[in-house]
Amino acid sequence: MAKSASLQSRVTRSHNAVSWKDYYEMTKPNVVMLLLLTALVGMCLATPTWVDALTLVTGLAGIGMLSASAAVINHVVDHKIDSVMARTFNRPVAKGKVSINNALWFAGILGAVGFVVLAVFVNMLTAWLTLASLVGYAFVYTMYLKRATPQNIVIGGLAGAAPPLLGWTAVTGEIHAHALLLVLIIFTWTPPHFWALAIHREKDYAKAKVPMLPVTHGIDFTKTSVLLYTVLLGLVCLLPYLTGMSDMIYLVGSSALNLGFLLYAIKLKFAADDQTAMKTFRFSIIHLMVLFVVLLLDHYIPVSL
Repeated sequence: MAKSASLQSRVTRSHNAVSWKDYYEMTKPNVVMLLLLTALVGMCLATPTWVDALTLVTGLAGIGMLSASAAVINHVVDHKIDSVMARTFNRPVAKGKVSINNALWFAGILGAVGFVVLAVFVNMLTAWLTLASLVGYAFVYTMYLKRATPQNIVIGGLAGAAPPLLGWTAVTGEIHAHALLLVLIIFTWTPPHFWALAIHREKDYAKAKVPMLPVTHGIDFTKTSVLLYTVLLGLVCLLPYLTGMSDMIYLVGSSALNLGFLLYAIKLKFAADDQTAMKTFRFSIIHLMVLFVVLLLDHYIPVSL
């Protein structure tokens, strides 16, 4: 009886300890902010002038809420995996600080409000494409691909690459080849970005029985894959300039960023220490952020030879 009362007391204290910070953490704010940056650039590149203020605010709000909803669903679906991994064991759902039901309600409200905002204030194309991205990440990737194939992040990365397209359609109401080119850049960037982290956390993924590439094919094979994808990324990043979408500021900036990424990938393959994989992962985030800022600067400050 005493043990039961003690357990109930701990549960009550745990429940009372829940705060808005736990719900905020479930939305993966750092990831969502990066997605919104790419969506913003997609918006700006879709028009030669400034983006309409209402479209800008409601578009980013709707895309952000649906992205946050997908992140919360990811916390729920992966809570058992998260609980055995050092990087994620303290997440709110994995730790039991937020119940599965409450997390799902939170995700549902975020997703519904985000969809309505896009449908009412932006356009239906953007609303449906953003919802499709949520389904792709939260269900197709998280529930199936992540557990089914070492190519999970390659196939599932398409959902995370969608925000520039969503930003573009928010402004124009149509899909354009230039928007798809921005999607292609993120799609190609995702594998070397995530595999660098997977190399650093290979033991965690093995413990959780998640078939990430380092677990199924070995760390050396994954390092080679990171290097090859980084080379491919450099080539893909040339396309905005070669197609006339961007000018010299982008060419110079993207070339410098891709060279930096390539140097990290070469070191990871041939001269890695214990921290090289994580440093490569961190640089990849900086790479994408600065690349899209450079795209934005190039759009509003065109410099041609």
